[in-house]
Amino acid sequence: MSTAAAAPRSSTARELLDLLSSMRFAITLLCVICISAVIGTVLRQSEPMGNYINQFGPFWAEVFGKLGLYTVYSAPWFLVILAFLVVSTSLCIARNTPKILADLKNYKEGVREQSLQAHHHKAIGELPSNPQMALAEIGNVLAALGWKARVQQREHGIMIAARRGAANKIGYLAAHSAIVLILVGGVLDGNAMVKLAMWAQGKQIYAGGANFVSEIGAQHRLSAANPSFRGNVSVPEHQRRGVAVLGLPSGIVLQDLPFDIELKAFKVDYYPTGMPKSFASDIVIHDGATTREATVKVNEPVIHNGLAIYQSSFGDGGSKLRLKALPLAGGTPVGIEGIVGTQMKFGDQMLELDGLRVINVENLANDSANASGADVRKVDLGERLSNHLGSGAKTSATKALHNVGPSFSYKLRDAAGQAREFNNYMMPVELDGQRVFLAGVRDTPADNFRYLRMPADENGALDGWLRLRQALADPVMRDAAARSYAASATPAAQPQMREQLVLTAQRALTLFSGAAAKPGDEVKGGLPALSQFIERDVPEKERQRVSEVLLRILNGSLFELHQLAREHTGLPPAAVDTQTQAFMTQAVLSLSDSLYYPSPMLLQLDSFDQVQSSEFQVARAPGRKLVYLGALLLIVGVFAMLYVKERRLWVWLAPSADTASSQVRMAMSSTRESPDNATLFAQIKAAILKEHA
Repeated sequence: MSTAAAAPRSSTARELLDLLSSMRFAITLLCVICISAVIGTVLRQSEPMGNYINQFGPFWAEVFGKLGLYTVYSAPWFLVILAFLVVSTSLCIARNTPKILADLKNYKEGVREQSLQAHHHKAIGELPSNPQMALAEIGNVLAALGWKARVQQREHGIMIAARRGAANKIGYLAAHSAIVLILVGGVLDGNAMVKLAMWAQGKQIYAGGANFVSEIGAQHRLSAANPSFRGNVSVPEHQRRGVAVLGLPSGIVLQDLPFDIELKAFKVDYYPTGMPKSFASDIVIHDGATTREATVKVNEPVIHNGLAIYQSSFGDGGSKLRLKALPLAGGTPVGIEGIVGTQMKFGDQMLELDGLRVINVENLANDSANASGADVRKVDLGERLSNHLGSGAKTSATKALHNVGPSFSYKLRDAAGQAREFNNYMMPVELDGQRVFLAGVRDTPADNFRYLRMPADENGALDGWLRLRQALADPVMRDAAARSYAASATPAAQPQMREQLVLTAQRALTLFSGAAAKPGDEVKGGLPALSQFIERDVPEKERQRVSEVLLRILNGSLFELHQLAREHTGLPPAAVDTQTQAFMTQAVLSLSDSLYYPSPMLLQLDSFDQVQSSEFQVARAPGRKLVYLGALLLIVGVFAMLYVKERRLWVWLAPSADTASSQVRMAMSSTRESPDNATLFAQIKAAILKEHA
């Protein structure tokens, strides 16, 4: 009864084993893995969740997240498929290895002589010597041609069985073993081992917002005995660190290192354009009571006690910044000092200093067609001014890369925790023939920076534009500028036009300054406010003419405002020349954009004390040697299977009727039929038969 019940189970187990060890099942798994790899390549991995929500929408972003598509290579289902592929390939190897080894020893010399006629490549001939002499001669010929042979003496003749290309079978084992080694090595060096270590040590992923590693508790820290990990270590100059940060899909885990890394000096070389050419770090490894000095370069890691230290990148290590907070609507500038990586109170918001970049390479090719900028009197208010608040170095000309000097980035975070990111350049940048200061802003990390371009004055400073911006916010200054413009623009023969010009100039400045905007209005001022006014209050057929007239009045009024602002600060009037015209052209556009700048204060970098840091990647990768060995075996196996053909040759020798000669029957087979088989068989046939013709 028990025997009968056990039979179905045995049959089921056998069928399952046959399925797992079948080539069809392994190829299916490999196809699934390839498709998954395509997903992991097309879909950017480990991005902030907000990026995926913006790209796919809340519903599908959540669905894809639950499927693990944002971390395909460490997703549980992907690891399960890898495990099945390893098992399947291992069973294939275990199942076929005994057969292959047995086949390597088998020359198949026991085939019947009559069966040789069934082969595609066959020949019949006669040799003038008896079978024993012919055997010796044929053996020498086969040995010279690289064949290994075995002889079987029979009652009616001699069977010679030869083979060449046995490495083809070895290639099968090497290629399949390589797949197993590469997959196992990849898993050993992946996040799966880190998660296993976390489970074994009872650790948790940290998803908080601590600014310093020291603020993260021990429950998020793995021991130095962790067998496999790959983490990042940021070390400022003249400091030392002994903890790596391991990035996981839902947070981070700290990894204690068995030694500390001290950064003595960071060295970087640049191309003439300012692009980094090479960088390296002089470090000291503190391992207990012993120290070791070394230099880590890109693609030249330092190996210490089985751990590899790679030069990953470099960044800021806590530079000291001296800033000026410039109020756009008027007021006294305020000096601010801070260290990169820290935060401080800034009005009703928090100011977070994120970084300092001393080298910035931008495309500053000159577009001669726009060298003097666009005359605002010729701007169609019905068109969008898409060239502004755009890329920091947007141009339609060919590329010319140059270092434009330092910049710094910061965030302003409100009480609700929402942050907006800023990136401001320290020095003016020449774009399209005009020197401008760039102040960038973006709402989310997924967005590109949009840059406010403020023209530099005759001294190369921001003071001229800032005076004009603050004067624009002053109603008394706007009124005085409107009257001054009307006085200069009224024809002597038509004095009655003066009051009308005053009213029109006042209206233009009021709309442009945003003073007429109400809280909550989408259009706050600038050129969009003038465009809205024309579209709302001017008949369509008159809009083009009114637009040009209104912009001409605005341009003249702003020039008068600029002169009044200089006069109030004790400066002489600006000269009426091309330089001033270019300044005013860019100023009008940037004043319009500045009304939409999301902060009432503009931060400008005054000076800094740079402190660099080096970003290292520290890895303990026990699977690396397996992957290297697997790669070597894969190369050997693929070449053996593709370029080595296993061929077998049989030569049957039988005595003729006169016993002084021998009858010869030959046949050859190959694992893959190809045109060179016929050529090879013809060569063997000629060597054996024609040699004694």
